[in-house]
Amino acid sequence: MDPILDILICHAAESGASDLHLIAGLAPAFRINGEIQFGGGDVLSETQIATMAESLLNPVQSAKFASEWELCISIVHPVAGRIRTTVYKHNGSPELSLRLCGSFVASQADLGLPPKLDDLARKRNGLVLICGPTGAGKTTTLNYIVNLINQERRCKIITIEDPIEYLHENQKAIVVQQEVLRDTHSFTRALTHVLRQDPDVIVVGEMRYPEDIATALMAAETGHLVLSTIHASSAIQTLERIIGVFDGSAQRQVILQLANTLQGILVQELLPSADRQRRVLAYEFLVANNAVRNLIRENQLFHLESCIQTGGKDGMLTMDTCLAQLHRRCLISYDTALARARHPDQIAKTAL
Repeated sequence: MDPILDILICHAAESGASDLHLIAGLAPAFRINGEIQFGGGDVLSETQIATMAESLLNPVQSAKFASEWELCISIVHPVAGRIRTTVYKHNGSPELSLRLCGSFVASQADLGLPPKLDDLARKRNGLVLICGPTGAGKTTTLNYIVNLINQERRCKIITIEDPIEYLHENQKAIVVQQEVLRDTHSFTRALTHVLRQDPDVIVVGEMRYPEDIATALMAAETGHLVLSTIHASSAIQTLERIIGVFDGSAQRQVILQLANTLQGILVQELLPSADRQRRVLAYEFLVANNAVRNLIRENQLFHLESCIQTGGKDGMLTMDTCLAQLHRRCLISYDTALARARHPDQIAKTAL
């Protein structure tokens, strides 16, 4: 590894940064508590960053980056642990974006996750989805669930990731982690073959294409627990996105499969705390009880928000209710709650 890059990664880890951005013409930039902060060093040149990038890539990765101009890999640093590294081009020269993944999986309390999420992790089959925008901690939550299953259940877990961000050691379970472009050519191909490897739990880093979704739903139908992530901002949007990638009769089949297999959806965001010293998890949580399954089966997704509002006994919670609770506990500011609310007037009423 390039010695300057090594120093910058060590500084990022010591500063508690989640990300390190190396851009030509700027000083190194660190994302700390959700906000970009520039380091005090000199600006970086294109040549410096190109040297840093080259020091991380093997010949196969270098050839792929040369042909495709963008690449995502994982590296292991002795201080920072596992790092998801994205190499891309800007003005014809390579630049780097590094996500520090850490070396351990935090507890439910530390992450701020709903207690009922553990119940979904203990299901023997079905589909569990973790949703939210980029940088919302979806992968962290996914790995928390994998770690819980690994601690409690004698089973085989197979993960398909791009790239691997947390490395799980076998505990009660066997954990086989496959990395796209190192162990398999694509999510789609890996999912096609994973059912022949006798899995109990299948973890798909992200469902991107209709083929991925169709195979994941089939796996959930045939007695496997399937965990995955989707970029979506609400439980309703999550289901609409899944259904919307299919046409005609296939769409109706997917609706029925979702109604039968869905176990729950967690939609999350990471927000700045009131004191700006850390980030706080806000979430929407949907549990697929009978009422939810009937609404999905009838394709009446617009009623799901009301179902979440009245589903407190099952642990369900809307994003707006969660934001109001976080504000009342002084964990986030009123302005933050208002800015992230789907119905800001409701937040304003609760603050009166």
